[in-house]
Amino acid sequence: MTYNIKSATRGMDGVVEVIREAGPDIVALQEVDRGSRRAGGLDQAAELARRTGLPYHAHFRTRDMFGGAYGIALLSRFPVEAMEQYPLPMSQGGEPRTVAHALLQVSGHEVSVYITHLVHPPFRDSIRLRQSALIASLLERDTRPKILMGDFNDLPNSTAVQLLRRNLKDVFDSSGTGPSGTFPLPLPFLPSVRIDYVLACDSFIPLRSRVLRVEASDHYPLVADVRLKEAQASSEQHEGAAPTAP
Repeated sequence: MTYNIKSATRGMDGVVEVIREAGPDIVALQEVDRGSRRAGGLDQAAELARRTGLPYHAHFRTRDMFGGAYGIALLSRFPVEAMEQYPLPMSQGGEPRTVAHALLQVSGHEVSVYITHLVHPPFRDSIRLRQSALIASLLERDTRPKILMGDFNDLPNSTAVQLLRRNLKDVFDSSGTGPSGTFPLPLPFLPSVRIDYVLACDSFIPLRSRVLRVEASDHYPLVADVRLKEAQASSEQHEGAAPTAP
């Protein structure tokens, strides 16, 4: 799941319920507070992990706001082996942005999960393109199975998003059902636009993807079901093995 929670300004209970109902194994969160006055001093990632039953969590700070840290976060059912964070290019006076990399242990295999939140309009498309280019270079150097999730703040046909989709599958494109818009608009002819994504490399088989039309934030969460090919092959090999002689 990728979900921009807008610092849970519409209430933490609603965000918790959405995640619980969807039951994801990995959650990429954007606009997450840690220790701010706005969050009532809560570490929102830790609180969400506790209340949703996802035992592993991390917060990646991009800036300080309201007396606390603000940024992106990870919730995971799988153990986190290592974490890194990289600042993204930004124009003078713009809000800092980052991409986080978490190395997870999934069914005996290392899986890279990347989380980001690209700059929003009215900053020029060229800034998002530079941010996407840095992320693409990180992904290209990583030979492990990998997934990129986040709020890209741009449409599927934009240059920045096309660059990221060049070597990754857009899981919704491959397996999506229902409306694809993740950011609602007050327009009868355009009720929502798609700016949140789950992209996966060829090590994953897309099974199903859907947007949950819930009102706990100003974004709709995107959920993607994928299967790791290596884990599937290991399971099938184990199931098909001949029994050991006594």
